[in-house]
Amino acid sequence: MERYFKLSQHGSTVRTEVIAGITTFLTMAYIIFVNPDILSTTGMDRNAVFIATCLAAAIGSAVMGLWANWPIGMAPGMGLNAFFAFTVVGAMGFTWQQALGAVFISGIIFLILSATGIRRWLVAGIPLSMRSGVAAGIGMFLGIIALKSSGIVVGSEATLVALGDLTNAGTLLAILGFFIIVALDALRVTGAILIGILVVTVASILLGVSQFGGVMSMPPSIAPTLLQLDIMGALHYGIFHVILVMVLVEVFDATGTLIGVAKRAGLLKEGPAHTNPGLSRALMADSTAITVGSMLGTSSTTAYVESASGVQAGGRTGLTALVVALLFLLAMFFAPLAGSVPAYATAPALLYVATLMVRELAEIAWEDVTEAAPAVLTALAMPFTYSIANGLAFGFISYAVIKLLTGKASQVHLATWIVAALFVIKFAFFGGH
Repeated sequence: MERYFKLSQHGSTVRTEVIAGITTFLTMAYIIFVNPDILSTTGMDRNAVFIATCLAAAIGSAVMGLWANWPIGMAPGMGLNAFFAFTVVGAMGFTWQQALGAVFISGIIFLILSATGIRRWLVAGIPLSMRSGVAAGIGMFLGIIALKSSGIVVGSEATLVALGDLTNAGTLLAILGFFIIVALDALRVTGAILIGILVVTVASILLGVSQFGGVMSMPPSIAPTLLQLDIMGALHYGIFHVILVMVLVEVFDATGTLIGVAKRAGLLKEGPAHTNPGLSRALMADSTAITVGSMLGTSSTTAYVESASGVQAGGRTGLTALVVALLFLLAMFFAPLAGSVPAYATAPALLYVATLMVRELAEIAWEDVTEAAPAVLTALAMPFTYSIANGLAFGFISYAVIKLLTGKASQVHLATWIVAALFVIKFAFFGGH
């Protein structure tokens, strides 16, 4: 352990790394309940998605730990799973098999972008205000999904949305769950989101609102989703802009998370890429996990910002990530418990993740309207068009156009021009769907 992970070099010990790994796992374990809940709306087998989620997280975290030696946990990403289920399959009408094919293709593209250094160039070229707008918009999108699935918000012919029935037991439990999660997180209780989900589930079972399916069993079969991806179908149906959105969100989300957590852990040196071999390996590990996840049967796997909790607990090496991987493998034996979790128990978790993401609005350069307007348009378009893709398109196109009209075209990086042009081509030739 000492020789492989260079523990003393990083000022850490086996005990510290194990505690850090357990801490990171507890803060991100909610995904094993939330991801099957979201992806099963597409017709995917819930139990198979549960196993795919655990395996994708375990493999991704293990690769991150053993190859990059970074203390970062991996799992299917929030936001991209919602895009997969509610936009690509729900709104656009693709089959979940074609959507998995798109995830695989985006993973291959992501791998190439990471290996060639284009990924870093793209990240450097996207303005901070736009990145903040995208993160906040995905948060708002998750928020409206959470409010809808908990019954707090319902559809309305007159006003588009309206207040739901607040006397409904499930809705009241969802509200309670949100309060519990926020309070526990404010009190710095490890695993606040996971505890909130479990408290609502137990309360729901005790009140007879939902059924109890048990706690442990042998892992269910992954066969219904394993290698079910339809790559040719994805290509045949012109899924061009879906892949573009997946790649863009993966680029922002995962790269930002990796750099942010690594900085907090003191793993990044100032200077060119070759002075940070760990970052290059981490980027490649992250990209590899996406393709593996699509073959198992889940939406894009990404680095988790919750890994910062493990770093806070002292995690500095890949041993932390390896502990996370082992715990996700153990989680496969808790399928009955995952099946007992109702949608209104995971809704508060979604809503809380949404509140954390919307904080990114603070990073927008509000004093410059040419920066602020496109970022806000991005954030607003995602929930109101029920599509992360449309939000990205509106944002990038408006950013380029507004800068051009105000004589600030020279401030626009080539990467932003390329992305904006791709979205214009998408609308011109493929329409608004």
